[in-house]
Amino acid sequence: MLYPAMITLLGVTASAQISPGAAGLPGQTNDPSARIAAPWDEPRQLTLMGKVVIAGGGALSEPARIERVCNGVARAEGFTDLKGNFSIIIGQEQTAMEDASQAPASGPLSANPAGAPRLPELVNCELRAALPGYRSDVVSLANRRVLDNPNVGTIFLHRESNTEGLTVSATTALAPKDARKAYEKGLDAERKNKIDEAQKYLEKSVAIYPKFASAWFELGKIYEQGDHIGLAGGAYRHSIGADSRFLQPYERLYMFAYNAGKWQDAADLSGRMLHLDPVDYPQAYYYNAVANLRLDRMDAAEKSAREAVRLDSAHKDAPSNYLLGFILARKADYAGAEQYLHASLEIEPSGKQAPEVRKLLGEVEHAAQAQQH
Repeated sequence: MLYPAMITLLGVTASAQISPGAAGLPGQTNDPSARIAAPWDEPRQLTLMGKVVIAGGGALSEPARIERVCNGVARAEGFTDLKGNFSIIIGQEQTAMEDASQAPASGPLSANPAGAPRLPELVNCELRAALPGYRSDVVSLANRRVLDNPNVGTIFLHRESNTEGLTVSATTALAPKDARKAYEKGLDAERKNKIDEAQKYLEKSVAIYPKFASAWFELGKIYEQGDHIGLAGGAYRHSIGADSRFLQPYERLYMFAYNAGKWQDAADLSGRMLHLDPVDYPQAYYYNAVANLRLDRMDAAEKSAREAVRLDSAHKDAPSNYLLGFILARKADYAGAEQYLHASLEIEPSGKQAPEVRKLLGEVEHAAQAQQH
């Protein structure tokens, strides 16, 4: 997680952010009929395994469905057992599932004419679990190779009681075929760093289907790469207009506002994102806290900073501890400020902000002593 260097006692400032060769194979001859088959000669399938766990504890009430999501479209690939364990073969039909008749988004592994093993088109694919009442972490499949460890690890399910936001826009599945085709070509061009071509296809996609939230978001990213911040912001706003629950454009927009010093916009946009998903974006709490601090809304700043620290289950977020310590110092809660400033130094004793933290900690300790007399 990247945070800017930000705090002095006077204010907050922001800073930027093999394929096998033909020669030397055992048993190779000039007679094709005598050649020993290589592992990549035949179609292969991709097996994945792992475990689904409910965050915070608790047993699964029923088997969780394992889904592959490619370009926003989900396809069921299998189920866990009641202990959460799963083993699936990508692209294999699952007769136990209600959508088993769907064609796979991409086929099984197939031979590459150049002789190297090739995966299905998984660059824009993720793996997730599905269980009513829960939302899932996702595992990217973008860089997965044939010989990788098939174990994808643990996928956590989070109770959905206060979560309304979506990481995949619902409008993707509603897009007409021509819009989807242009969108996918745009993603492919973007992946190959053909920025002008990607822009052309994505603009075509949203022209065909103006409510295509994911296409607007990707187009915003393309504009942003070209340093067309105004166009990018417009595209992100179109994305939100098409699907107000789609989370990703909110993040880009509140960062635009933050970097421009538009503190009210930064507070509003990050706040809206956190209303949609108060669990999965601790960095949004950080930026919301800084924006409210700059607006001199100390209680709101403290509340968001505390949430950022609370969600840091790995205890690695030194900047949020520093920020909370700074806010508490401004509110003359010196004991609380000392606690979080010490925590920041414990996490990053030699970090870039450590000298500032130590300076503030010294001033806080001096103020605490004076307060006692």
